[in-house]
Amino acid sequence: MAALPKRQRLGPSPSLAWLFLAPALVLLAAWMIYPVVYSLFRSLHDATGNTFVGLANYGAIFSDSATLITIRNNVIWVVVAPLLVTVLGLIFAVLTERIRWATAFKLVLFMPMAVSLLAAGVIFRLVYEQAPDRGVANAIITTVHDAFAGSQGYPGARPRENDAAPASVENGAVVTKQVVRTGQPALIPLVGLSPDAVAGFAPARPASGDGLTGTVWIDTVRGGGGTVNQIDPEEKGLAGMTVEALQGGAVKATTETAADGTFAFTGLPPGDYQVRLPQSNFTAAFNGLTWLGPTLITPAIIGAYIWVWAGFAMVLIAAGLSAIPREALEAARIDGCTEWQVFRKITVPLLAPVLLVVFVTMIINVLKVFDLVFIIAPGSVQPDANVVALEMWRVSFGGGGDQGLGSALSIFLLVLVLPFMAFNIRRFRRDER
Repeated sequence: MAALPKRQRLGPSPSLAWLFLAPALVLLAAWMIYPVVYSLFRSLHDATGNTFVGLANYGAIFSDSATLITIRNNVIWVVVAPLLVTVLGLIFAVLTERIRWATAFKLVLFMPMAVSLLAAGVIFRLVYEQAPDRGVANAIITTVHDAFAGSQGYPGARPRENDAAPASVENGAVVTKQVVRTGQPALIPLVGLSPDAVAGFAPARPASGDGLTGTVWIDTVRGGGGTVNQIDPEEKGLAGMTVEALQGGAVKATTETAADGTFAFTGLPPGDYQVRLPQSNFTAAFNGLTWLGPTLITPAIIGAYIWVWAGFAMVLIAAGLSAIPREALEAARIDGCTEWQVFRKITVPLLAPVLLVVFVTMIINVLKVFDLVFIIAPGSVQPDANVVALEMWRVSFGGGGDQGLGSALSIFLLVLVLPFMAFNIRRFRRDER
């Protein structure tokens, strides 16, 4: 019986394939395998690299208070940032299907991906500036706050401390010493503010009218001079101060001073009153939140991260959304489901594989976050915002000089990332099958 011919191999021979793969394998070994192996070896030695210390560096990770803060911050990042990015990406992807300029909207949201994290850090370092005239975040917050509450504050302003002063301080508020009758303007002179602080204010003037009126002003003149407890032409009125009319210890009416410091109560019955300037007038004006302080620094950096990556999540989820059979959505609407029920019971379950991939990818990404924390967090609060990747660099090259501990942190970070990478790879293989 004649022998069957050997099956001929289609395509190039395996030796030729290995020849073409060899450069990539060499680079893979040089850039990935060797650094991992050497880092593992280096993590078992001390800072000098000459003494074998075993697992001492790994023990230091969980015993040093500064390193424990980095682990806590990484936990916050892993719990908060991927969830918010995925949820916002889902919301944006669903909403873009209902607007006319969906492509332009997606382009605007995806545009931050073209900005490096270093540049994004510089941008948000300016956004989070404390002064509202420089920081966009506090400019928006103070604008909204001032729309519902007074924005003017005069910290340090006070009446003179002598018997001739017409007002005195009681529990932080300024109260007239004598009762004030309607038709007799009340004079409340204050000191404690520098002439430069009130240089742009309107000149004070006496109040007029038949009701309960008066003037609140700074009773000082640049260079000295002027008459005490009287309004001089060079003296400035205090605008926006809250003024209360008291009778029998109860507040009967409230008003505010005008630009020239005058005030007048409308609809107040004739009688004797005391005039009080509440303590709120003498607290500093609201200047927003301390975004770059130790309390808010981590949420602030996470906000910058979301700005960069929400567009990326939206594009991936939108691609999955376009693959959902429209018949399933229309059938649910015909059956009487509301849009919320369609979204919750049809759209989200069908998008679950895509959402899971986005979520796990974001977890891997936040575990390695470095640039934003390094750029946005000031040096004084960087220990409060520190993460494992930044601590690894700081310990090894940023002045710590302990590459043994730095290598241990890099291996620790690799161990954290590997399970999520394995999950993603297994998910991709399952989808291919």
